[in-house]
Amino acid sequence: VLNEKKLQEVDSLWKEFETPEKANKIVKLKHFEKFQDTAEALAAFTALMEGKINKQLKKVLKKIVKEAHEPLAVADAKLGGVIKEKLNLSCIHSPVVNELMRGIRSQMDGLIPGVEPREMAAMCLGLAHSLSRYRLKFSADKVDTMIVQAISLLDDLDKELNNYIMRCREWYGWHFPELGKIISDNLTYCKCLQKVGDRKNYASAKLSELLPEEVEAEVKAAAEISMGTEVSEEDICNILHLCTQVIEISEYRTQLYEYLQNRMMAIAPNVTVMVGELVGARLIAHAGSLLNLAKHAASTVQILGAEKALFRALKSRRDTPKYGLIYHASLVGQTSPKHKGKISRMLAAKTVLAIRYDAFGEDSSSAMGVENRAKLEARLRTLEDRGIRKISGTGKALAKTEKYEHKSEVKTYDPSGDSTLPTCSKKRKIEQVDKEDEITEKKAKKAKIKVKVEEEEEEKVAEEEETSVKKKKKKGKKKHIKEEPLSEEEPCTSTAIASPEKKKKKKKKRDNED
Repeated sequence: VLNEKKLQEVDSLWKEFETPEKANKIVKLKHFEKFQDTAEALAAFTALMEGKINKQLKKVLKKIVKEAHEPLAVADAKLGGVIKEKLNLSCIHSPVVNELMRGIRSQMDGLIPGVEPREMAAMCLGLAHSLSRYRLKFSADKVDTMIVQAISLLDDLDKELNNYIMRCREWYGWHFPELGKIISDNLTYCKCLQKVGDRKNYASAKLSELLPEEVEAEVKAAAEISMGTEVSEEDICNILHLCTQVIEISEYRTQLYEYLQNRMMAIAPNVTVMVGELVGARLIAHAGSLLNLAKHAASTVQILGAEKALFRALKSRRDTPKYGLIYHASLVGQTSPKHKGKISRMLAAKTVLAIRYDAFGEDSSSAMGVENRAKLEARLRTLEDRGIRKISGTGKALAKTEKYEHKSEVKTYDPSGDSTLPTCSKKRKIEQVDKEDEITEKKAKKAKIKVKVEEEEEEKVAEEEETSVKKKKKKGKKKHIKEEPLSEEEPCTSTAIASPEKKKKKKKKRDNED
């Protein structure tokens, strides 16, 4: 500093740095040392931020200590304290120093000779980007956008491969339909087609590299007696072109899967250990980024991917889903259906810890994920064993339990319950049928005889009634002629009249009984 009096006026100090000429009147360059590259500048700047002295800065300050007779102006108070302790150099930090540093930065081009403005601007921009990456704990390896794109592309490739393979099998099936049943693997099927082509070439083709000996012999035997139609060479060329596409896409898919595995181990190693690379990548893609996923609660991560089922359950007031994308994790898959809900909840809680550790932690090891997975596996074993173990009468010893063996009972359909008609277990013989017919005929004859006897009896009763009525009329005529007293004739008339009434009652009883 050339003029210390100007430094006393803090409010008007900026006016002295309006032009390079005015700035040169106040301050003068003592020593300047250039950084070799941006990495060295970033290392020096990060050391200054943490209150440490860089090696290069220490060398420069040692040179200045020998010549300096005045205190050193420092922009950071912590750095000034460190310099004073290690180099025994008096340092000043005040608002005046801050204004002075601001003025020097504004006129850097004029105060430091040999520095071009373009280089200075490029250097400042690169250093600012590097510094912002450092502050955000951001590295080029930890780019979760690559994971989102990779898992999306992997799903698309799986869909396209299924469509292509289905089309290839259906197309070539017209020419050689038996091959699809013999070779179940899709990639091997396409490689066989690419190597042989027409069905007639299978007899002379060598497929030992692709197929076992038994399968190869079966393919050759089926080719000789195939029921497929004849196909032209142009059709075969198009089918072979489709086969090459399937093979190339499947090879690219394996390469992409390896890339995704490596990326997941670099960005989220603990999540990869907990739920696997595919499930972890799908969780990151569903949330948008690793940082967004780290902001979710464990309950949200548990049902992430089952939003439709969740809102449907809330709307209809039913049970909410217990798991979403996390259902495809290996730990949930190997549990029994009874404990899937518990394990998915515990796995979601531990997975959230792993996500936050990967997103915000500085360490890139997977030790925490391995430890948490071991705890979950131990918890799973206790849950599975709890149903098997039973406490004995004393409550101390464990009762012996037999090993579980699954016995499948095959039940057949019983058609006897379908019909309500009585069924005969054995076929009736002709003789039995004849005997039954004779018995029924005899019963019918007896019934007819009984009916005839009853009719004859009724006719007799009717005749008797008629004769009694005639006798009554004759007796009445005699009474008028002889004029006998009524007392002697009453009993006979009463008896004569009473007899037909009794007979009528008997007749009614018989009719009711019949």
